[in-house]
Amino acid sequence: MNILICCNGRPPSGGLLSKLKADAECIIAADGGARTLIEAGIKPDFITGDMDSFGTETGDALPDGIILLSNPDQETNDLEKALKLAKEKGGSRIVICGATGYRIDHTLKNLSVMQQFQGSFSSIVIIDDHAACIMLPKKFSMKRRPGSPVSLFPMSGRVDGITTSGLKYSLSNEFMENGVRDGSSNEAVSEDITIEYKSGALLLIIPVEWPLPF
Repeated sequence: MNILICCNGRPPSGGLLSKLKADAECIIAADGGARTLIEAGIKPDFITGDMDSFGTETGDALPDGIILLSNPDQETNDLEKALKLAKEKGGSRIVICGATGYRIDHTLKNLSVMQQFQGSFSSIVIIDDHAACIMLPKKFSMKRRPGSPVSLFPMSGRVDGITTSGLKYSLSNEFMENGVRDGSSNEAVSEDITIEYKSGALLLIIPVEWPLPF
C-alpha cells in the first residue's frame, strides 16, 4: 500500500501535493501536518501525534470522517508515530512531505527517523519542492537524465564499500564519512545508475523529477 505522510514542516506546493495525493492509497497527517493538508483541500484518513500543533486548543476544527489518534508519548516525535501507524495499516511504499524546512533540528530528526524505519517498508521517501531523498538498500539502481545532480550522504556517520556506475565521480569499493568525505553534487553521466555499499546507512538525494525513480 502506498501511504502519504504529511508533517508540520514547510508545506509543499499545491502542485506537489496534488501529485502525491494521486499516488496515495492512504493519507496520514502527523499533528500539524493536518492543517497543511486541510488548507490544501485534502482530507487525511488519519491524524496522529501528540496534538500540540493541531486540535481544538489551537483553534482547529476536525472535519467529519477523519480518524484522530492522539498519542502523548514524548519519547517519539510525530513522524515516528505516523510511521508506526503506517506500519500497522500495512504500508509498503511511504512518501513523506512537510518533513523539511523551518527548523534544522526537526529536519535532521526526521532524516534520523527515516533511517530508523529503513527496514520496515519497501521504501521511505522524504520529498519537498526541491529534492527527494531515500535511504538506499545495499544494492540500488535507477534511471536518471545525464547531467542531473545526484548526491550521496553517509547518514550512519561512515559508509564503507561504496561502488557506483553511471556517475561522473565514480567510486570503487570506497568510503564516505561525515566531516571527512561525502558525495554531494555528483552528476549522472548515463541513464543507468547503480550504487552498492557494504556497511552503514547511505542517503541518496536527487532533484524532484516526475515520476520519481523509486
